[in-house]
Amino acid sequence: MRIAALLTAVAGLAVAGGSVYLTRDLLEVRTEGPLDNSSTRAVIVASRDIQFGEPIDAQLLATIAWPVDHVPAGVFHAYDDLLEGPKGEPRRARRAISQGDPLRATTVSEFGEKVTIVQTLSPNTRAMAINVDAATSVGGFVTPGDRVDVVLTQGRNESLRAVTILQNIRVIGVDQDADELDDTPGVARTVTVEVTADQGQRLALAQRAGALSLSLRSLDDDAAQELDTVQLNDLLFDSMPVEVKDRRPVVRIRRATDLSETIVN
Repeated sequence: MRIAALLTAVAGLAVAGGSVYLTRDLLEVRTEGPLDNSSTRAVIVASRDIQFGEPIDAQLLATIAWPVDHVPAGVFHAYDDLLEGPKGEPRRARRAISQGDPLRATTVSEFGEKVTIVQTLSPNTRAMAINVDAATSVGGFVTPGDRVDVVLTQGRNESLRAVTILQNIRVIGVDQDADELDDTPGVARTVTVEVTADQGQRLALAQRAGALSLSLRSLDDDAAQELDTVQLNDLLFDSMPVEVKDRRPVVRIRRATDLSETIVN
């Protein structure tokens, strides 16, 4: 029994020694010589979500290796190019930047530059505010970055009508909030949208002509549709019996509690 135990111990030591030796050889092979970084380049990215207008500091930044042949245009490679300027002024985010996205010259301001909603506008567009409430702003679920249709309602009684005046319009601000990463719903008083000069004129007239409502579009719906003006009479006649939907004159005769109707041809 003692000889068997001794042989088992010796075999165990031999296996352990061989494992250590093989592991050492593998590590020497893997670490032999410096790593080749010639095919990558350091690119500075956001270490977390950065809000619109937020100052850029070191805690918001991280560096990743990017293939040289695919480095995006306008990115930064050194922290000194992003952090405080000569007078201590910070750069700021011109728009919301998601975690992991590279910081670019187009998404951050110059040192000390004032950042406003103007920097979020597309070329040849304007920002215009619409007065809204809980009912006309989809219960407060409209947030910056959403796409909406603008519906005008005007008239009274039988002349009441609704028409979609603008389609697929980008929301760039809700009250004073322009952060597209903030998806918290809230009841707003104003919604700022991005429009062309012509759309801005139509929107200004529409706000004077009647009440405006926003219709929230789905993410994959960007096509314009041919929409007719809808009048109140259209809704009322749609709910009538089929035989009177052609709007022919109807004569109603009441005798005591009996009521009869006759369609005039």
